[in-house]
Amino acid sequence: MNNATTRKRMGVVSIIIGDRKRDASAVNDILTDHGELVLARMGLPCPERGLAVIALIVEASTDEIGSLTGRLGRLESVTVKASLV
Repeated sequence: MNNATTRKRMGVVSIIIGDRKRDASAVNDILTDHGELVLARMGLPCPERGLAVIALIVEASTDEIGSLTGRLGRLESVTVKASLV
């Protein structure tokens, strides 16, 4: 592997769950699987809208973050964005 993909980077991952009833459990399972990457998590449930917003502070390689965001992005109601430095 080259240094760019193995170097740890800091960043923020934002997650919007559009259908909380259907996808919240799957999102939590994925976050548990990648728990070693997460330094902090803030969540805001919006039951009146049926959605939730989660912000993660992460430290990981781009490959690890890609694995996390890729799995999340495959869920139908989930929108995910990552910003890294």
